[in-house]
Amino acid sequence: MDLYSDADRARLVAEPPKRVMAPERTPFERDRARVVHAASSRRLAAKTQVVGPQSDDFVRNRLTHSLEVAQIARDLSRALGSQPDIAETAALAHDLGHPPFGHNGEHVLAELAGDCGGFEGNAQTLRILTRLEAKTFSSAGESVGLNLTRATLDACTKYPWRLGEVPGPKFGVYDDDLPVFDWLRAGAPERRRCVEAQIMDLADDVAYSVHDVEDGVVAGRVDLTRLDVPAVAEAVRSYLPELGEDDVATVLKDLAQVETWPTAPHDGSRRSQARLKNLTSDLIGRFCGAVQAATGEGGPFVRYAADLVIPDGSAREMAVLKGIAAHYVMRSEARLTIMAGQRELLAELVDLLAGRAPDVLDPQFADDWRAAADDAARLRVVIDQVASLTDVTAVAWHRRLKGHG
Repeated sequence: MDLYSDADRARLVAEPPKRVMAPERTPFERDRARVVHAASSRRLAAKTQVVGPQSDDFVRNRLTHSLEVAQIARDLSRALGSQPDIAETAALAHDLGHPPFGHNGEHVLAELAGDCGGFEGNAQTLRILTRLEAKTFSSAGESVGLNLTRATLDACTKYPWRLGEVPGPKFGVYDDDLPVFDWLRAGAPERRRCVEAQIMDLADDVAYSVHDVEDGVVAGRVDLTRLDVPAVAEAVRSYLPELGEDDVATVLKDLAQVETWPTAPHDGSRRSQARLKNLTSDLIGRFCGAVQAATGEGGPFVRYAADLVIPDGSAREMAVLKGIAAHYVMRSEARLTIMAGQRELLAELVDLLAGRAPDVLDPQFADDWRAAADDAARLRVVIDQVASLTDVTAVAWHRRLKGHG
C-alpha cells in the first residue's frame, strides 16, 4: 500500500514522468539519483570529517561518511517499514551544507554571517538543494535547485525552525529561504521532524559515534584498551552533560563486553584491522537493533505518523564513543593549532572575497552578487561561495588572493 500522498510527491516545479528505464522510477528514486549526481556531493570527498582528508588514505571524509550514513538509514528504514529511498536520500544530503574544515569552518562562518542571518550547515543544505544546485528553473526564471519532492526535502530538514526559535545555535532555514521552507513544511506540526528525518539523524549519530572512533584508532590516536576515563568523561559532557565520571566508567565497562572490543592495541595487521571493522559492525547493529526494538511496531513510519524511540542506554553509549573521539582526536594540541589556522584562513578569505566581488567569484555566485538587493544579500553570496569550497580549494583561493593583495 502506498502510504505517501500526491502532496508528499509534489515538486516546486511540476515535472512530467520520465520513462528512461523500465519500470519507471518512483519520484523518490529520482530524488536519490539527483543528490548522488549533484556537484555538492562530489565536493564532500575533499571536506574534513574528523581527520583531514589528506592525512590518510583510509580515514573518512564527508563523502564516505555520508555514504555510510545512507546505508545505515536505508537499512533501518526498511526494517521499520518506512520508505528507504527517502531516508537514504536525506542521509546522502545531510552534510552538503558543510563548509571547508568541518564544524570548525561552520563556527567561523556563523560568526562572520551575523549581518545576513547567520550560518548553519543544515540551513545551507536546504539552500543548496532548493536554490544553489543547478538543475531546474521556475517559469519566472528562478533556480529551484534539484527540485526534490516535498517528502524528501522535509526528510532533509534536521532542524525545522528559524534561527532563534529554539534555544541553541542549530536551525534549518535562513530567512530568505522561508518561501520554500513554508512550502515543504505545509501541513507539518510546528518544529516537529518527520520520522524519515529522525531516521537520518539517528543514522548520522550512529555513524558519527562509531566511525570517528575507528578513524582515531587507525590514525594511532585512540587505544581502546587504555582509555583515560576522567578525560573522556570531561569530553562527554559536551554531548550528555548529566553523565558523570562513574557513569562513563560503567558505560565503558558495558561496551567492553561487546565480543569484538579489542583486548590488545591496534597494530595495523590484517587480523587487527578485521577485529576493528567487526567492532564497528557490531556497534552499529547494537544501536540500530536497540532502537528498532524500543520503537516497536507502532507505525506506519511515514512522515508524522510515528516517532523513533532511542533507549537511554544507547544514547549514553553513543555519547561516550563521541567523547573518546573528542578527547583523543578533536581536542589534541596539534589539532587545536591546526584549527586556529583554519579559522584565520576562512575569516581572511571572506574578507578578501567581499572586497573584490564579483570579479573573483565563480560565475554563478557572481551573478547572484550582481542581483543582490543590499549589502546583507551580497554578504550571503560571499558566504555561499566560501561554503561551496573544499578544504583544498579554500587554501588555494586564499593563497592566490593573498598573493594578489
